[in-house]
Amino acid sequence: MVENGKKTPIFTLPDQNNNNVALKDFNGKWIVLYFYPKDNTPGCTNEAIDFTSLTKQFNKLNAVIIGVSPDSSESHRKFIEKYELKILLLSDIKKAVLKKYGAWGIKKNYGKEYEGVIRSTFLISPSGNIAEKWTNVRVRIKRKSDEVRHADIVFDRLKALSS
Repeated sequence: MVENGKKTPIFTLPDQNNNNVALKDFNGKWIVLYFYPKDNTPGCTNEAIDFTSLTKQFNKLNAVIIGVSPDSSESHRKFIEKYELKILLLSDIKKAVLKKYGAWGIKKNYGKEYEGVIRSTFLISPSGNIAEKWTNVRVRIKRKSDEVRHADIVFDRLKALSS
């Protein structure tokens, strides 16, 4: 199980252009690694757009944003083009990395159980340790007066940890 303070599981997966990307490629940087169910669905689209809107701020803190789903590289490429995303998307068709991070498992919907992606985010330190993790993520949390985006919560935590 992936826990705060522990070394992060390493992996290599293809990106939207079918180029292999390894986690070690980002040694010395903060990594926002988020797992999501499916390209072009409402929640996943909002999450990708929210992270994209903050890429400049994340970059200033020496952070890279990486999304992982079971979708194909081609699906990721079309998703990126359609919404002009500025984040890296990796394809985990075999779900091996999703399982390593505990982001694949039993979910319930309307009383039915099924296996699927458990929306999760991991903030990985420049030394390769898990600095923070969020599981069963809600992309946007509605409040009486406003809406809080998960991407903002992750950014605020990174800002606090890197100062």
